[in-house]
Amino acid sequence: MLIKHIKSSTLSEHEVTDEATYLNRRQLLKQFGYLGAASLLAQSMPAQSLDFFSNPKTHFQRHDLAYQQAADTQQVLTPEAKIISHNNFYEFGTSKSDPMDNSQTFKVNPWQLSISGAVDKPYVLDYDQLFRQFPLEERIYRLRCVEAWSMVIPWLGFPLAQLIKKAAPTSRAKFVAFETLYDPKQMPGQASRRIGGGIDYPYREGLRIDEAMHPLTFLAVGLYGKTLPPQNGAPIRLVVPWKYGFKSIKSIVGIKLVERQPPTTWNMLAAHEYGFYANVNPEVDHPRWSQASERRLTTGGLLARNRIATLPFNGYGEEVAKLYKNMDLRKYF
Repeated sequence: MLIKHIKSSTLSEHEVTDEATYLNRRQLLKQFGYLGAASLLAQSMPAQSLDFFSNPKTHFQRHDLAYQQAADTQQVLTPEAKIISHNNFYEFGTSKSDPMDNSQTFKVNPWQLSISGAVDKPYVLDYDQLFRQFPLEERIYRLRCVEAWSMVIPWLGFPLAQLIKKAAPTSRAKFVAFETLYDPKQMPGQASRRIGGGIDYPYREGLRIDEAMHPLTFLAVGLYGKTLPPQNGAPIRLVVPWKYGFKSIKSIVGIKLVERQPPTTWNMLAAHEYGFYANVNPEVDHPRWSQASERRLTTGGLLARNRIATLPFNGYGEEVAKLYKNMDLRKYF
């Protein structure tokens, strides 16, 4: 007998969209052999299959799969069109529309992701291996931006822990450091401090090893059943759903296990505003705005009244609060 224990933070497909609409989509995927008969998780997919759903030249031409609003407006899937057009990715510009406008010639193949540092078995994944090395799952996660807006996104990818375990970490591995591609020819924000927000590139992020190995920590290679578009961090990005969005580094080329806490981009730029941990905490305000509530991006515009209360750890406290037991979360923000 299979017993599934559902956490209070879990977002099911039934909760976030009209059941008939989602079943129609699942039936389509099943016909292509991507789903088990009783599974809610996508099975292992080759890169060629993913490209069918998201060729860079056709990504914006495909018909939206018409996800419907569920009864609970706080858990409505954010429409794909909004997810791919409302982004923070300063490598392509600081306005929300700049990443989509300035990244459409960005080349993701060939690509190399290296896993190195305090490991016994360092290795490198090329573009095709990003999709073939580990079984792919679809996970619906809330994304909470430090700017007090949020989305609900169906990601496609695999747990970061699987990638780390393959490298056989040593006892010196206390933290995990991440690095984004540095390519000023393709990324105008890296070539110009004016366009790129004054950041010292390449973009860097980091997690404690227990955070990185947590089952919720995810490496995404797709969303809405398609490969990631460039503006969302193609070909591979981190997703840590209980932390503010800037921790979920995009277009990763390096993952290094290290002994000491690594420097991270926004913490280096303004440590008093952006802590290393960056756990979503409605009781700790940003110096320039409240974090007690957020604007959920659904179908409305900037003035849509989709204001909801922010939850500690973005609603994933049942799973992750134990990672921070006895820590002062106001000090270690």
